[in-house]
Amino acid sequence: MVTREVTTSSSAAQSVAAAAVTQDYSRPLAIVTTLFFMWGFLTCLNDILVPHLKAIFDLNFAQVMLVQFAFFSAYFLFSVPWSKIVNRIGYQRTMVAGLLTMAVGALLFVPAASVVSYPLFLTALLVLAAGITGLQVSANPYVDLLGKPETASSRLDLTQAFNSLGTTIAPKIGGPADPERRAIGSRTDEAACATSAACVPRARSGLGQDAIYRHQHRFGVAGDSDRHLQASQD
Repeated sequence: MVTREVTTSSSAAQSVAAAAVTQDYSRPLAIVTTLFFMWGFLTCLNDILVPHLKAIFDLNFAQVMLVQFAFFSAYFLFSVPWSKIVNRIGYQRTMVAGLLTMAVGALLFVPAASVVSYPLFLTALLVLAAGITGLQVSANPYVDLLGKPETASSRLDLTQAFNSLGTTIAPKIGGPADPERRAIGSRTDEAACATSAACVPRARSGLGQDAIYRHQHRFGVAGDSDRHLQASQD
């Protein structure tokens, strides 16, 4: 009888302790969801980077598509190594390692822009994508652990939704910087200006008017007053 009571009380104590240990996973889930949004945003920026590199290095279509090849080949090259790292150091530390790898890849863009090296740009993209691969390998199963097993699919759907949100927003932000769009816009403005008299005073105002004035006096081009003076002498 005493043994049964002791067993019952110990079971109740364990239940109370388990309830007390139950954690609120909303904060780590929010952080991981932010990571999902971030790598979706960065992945979609590749399409915006392509026309810039094509214009800078005068690349053909096959050469500029190496941007996408270098980025997405990281998934094939680094997925298995990252999985071994996850088994060794755990999900959270692997996500930190993935973020640090992404930081190294982002910093590599600075010397790539300084020396204007296309292979170095591709290397930076590969390192950046390797870090994103580490995040994906560790974050997806980590989301599965942040709560009850029966709601794991809902949490994954939520985080993937923010990933898709990042891929949707990135073109809206980086799209106006597309050099091809700016070229089309400038040609449109020039065509409109050619048929509009309102562009004439605007073109001659400010620095433009000063440049015309200096050009006339440098090369001896007669102004309106000079032409009137010459006509009166004739």
